[in-house]
Parts: sequence; C-alpha cells; structure tokens
Amino acid sequence: MKRYWPTLEGFRAIAAQPSIAVAEIAWRWSFGAAVAALLTFSLLEYLDTLSITRGEVLLLKTRQPVLISQVLQHVFRGSGFRVMESVIVLGVTLTAAWIVVAGLARAATMKALLAYFRTRLEPSSDVETAKMRLRSFFGLNFFHVAITVAAAVGCLAAFLLAGLASPIADPAPGAAFLVFLLVMMLVWLVWSTLHWLLTLASIFAAADGQDTFGAVAAAVDLCRRRAGPVLAVGTWFGLSHLAAFFVASTAAGAVLGFARMLPPGLILGGILLVTLLYFAVADYLCVGRLAACVAILEWPGPPVLTQAAEPLPPESNHPFAFSIPPGSAVDPDELILSDLPTPG
Repeated sequence: MKRYWPTLEGFRAIAAQPSIAVAEIAWRWSFGAAVAALLTFSLLEYLDTLSITRGEVLLLKTRQPVLISQVLQHVFRGSGFRVMESVIVLGVTLTAAWIVVAGLARAATMKALLAYFRTRLEPSSDVETAKMRLRSFFGLNFFHVAITVAAAVGCLAAFLLAGLASPIADPAPGAAFLVFLLVMMLVWLVWSTLHWLLTLASIFAAADGQDTFGAVAAAVDLCRRRAGPVLAVGTWFGLSHLAAFFVASTAAGAVLGFARMLPPGLILGGILLVTLLYFAVADYLCVGRLAACVAILEWPGPPVLTQAAEPLPPESNHPFAFSIPPGSAVDPDELILSDLPTPG
C-alpha cells in the first residue's frame, strides 16, 4: 500500500482546490465586514441620540481635563440603559446570524473536501456523500459560542484572581502578574482544545451525517485511535501558523520603522494590509488542517493484516514447521514468505 502523509495531503488539497480556501476566506471576511458596518451604524445612531449644548461645546474646546470630564458625565447621563439594550440586541442577533451563516459555510466546505478526497480514492466511480444534517453544524457552532463566552468569563476571573493575589494592604505585583498569566494560559489552552475538537467534529457531521453529540464523540474517538497523525497534523500546521505570525509581525515592525518618514495614513494602511494578509494566511492554513484531518478519516491507515496463518499439525516433521497462535496477523504479500521451501 502506498504510504501517504496527511499534512502534505492537506497542503496538496488546498493547492489543488484553492477555491475552497478562497470561499472560506470570503465568507469570514464578508461576515466580519457586515458586523463592523452594523456596529459602526449602531454607534452613530447612539451618538445621534445624545444632545449637547453650545456651552458644553465651548467647555470641550477649553481642553481642560476637569471641564471635559464634567461635560461628558452630563452628556452620557441616563444613556446607560440604551447602551445595554443595544448591546444585548446586537449580541443575540449577531450570535444567531453567525451560527447559521457559519454552519452553512462549513457544510459547503466539508462537502467540497470530502468530494475531493473520495474522488482521488475512486476516480472512476460516482462519489456519494452521506446526507448532511445542518442542525448538527448549527449545534456545533452553538457550542463554539458557549465555550467562547466561558473563555471570556475565565479572562474576567483571571483579573479578579490577580486582584486577590495583590491586595491594596499588601501589594504584590509580581504574584498578581504570575496568577493572571497562569490563569489566562489555562483558559486559552482549554478553549483552543475544545474549539479544535468541535471543528474536527464537523467532519463527521458531513461525512457520516451524525448529530451534534455523535459527531463530537466520533471526533474524540478519532483522536484516540489515530492520535499520532492527528497530533502530527496539529503540530505542523501550528508551526506554519506561528511562522506566518512571525513574518507578519516582522513586516508590521518594518512598516512602523518608516513612521517618521511617511504620512500617518500610509503607515496605518500598511499595517492594515499586513494584518489582512496574515488573517488570509491563517484562514488558508485552517482549511488545510481540516483537509489533512479529512485525509486521516477518509484514507486508510497503515496496512492492517487480518488473515491469520493456520498452524501446522503438531505431528508434522517438516524441518521448517512452525506454529502461529490463533489470531496472529500475517501479511500474505510479505516477500519474506517466499523464502520458505516448498514441501515435497
């Protein structure tokens, strides 16, 4: 059987089918742009509801911190309830929209990846995929939101624990920073693990048509059975992501190096371009990692030998007679077996 490397197959898949990665980047950026536009318009509408008098404008022009703070307190007084209403409505609406849009987009991406690998396995046959359950993708995205909210609560807990480690009566900034760093690292580790597990579960929701919990259980089982390939794929794509971040950081630093020679608008545009390119590469690598995991699932693993050799009878006097316990595995195509002489 021909040996294959899932990581290379993941890169090969997104190189042979770049439209899959481009579609993933397109829907992510489109949704992000829509969210940014909606938040901007909401902020402008909120600011339009605030009233300010000419006297307050004159006080703002004085540039005195005390006067400016008093004016701002007067302008924003009584608007906190409107802000909370807007935040709740926007949060719930955007979350529901992301669950639906991301579910539909991920289903399309997984369908294309499965068709690609199954066509490579059986190029002459019609490729059929299991009927997908969109509810499974929506459920997985709901859990994505849930763990993200839990991570946000964990970050808040990191601040609170850091404050408890450094009380006002006996300040200890070093201990506070250490507690904050450890809690944040733990939160990030748990969140990233669960996030990737839910992403991996989407493969089974597409390949086998499983429900949400069945897909998560299948993803856990795959990590247990094929821990080596899954870990290798995560390691290589993680290193690739780290290299992309290093290159982007270096490029951003190089742009900032020209801050004294170029206009601020040009510097800001350069930083924005580098950031967008980094996000594009990150999404590209995310699709490649998914493709590598699909390769692990769809393509067979190392040769599994299932035909057991029958032991020779104990009374056999053949000089090369040997006995193999029942259940042992022997590869019938192993060339070394041809070295045995033929009885007779």
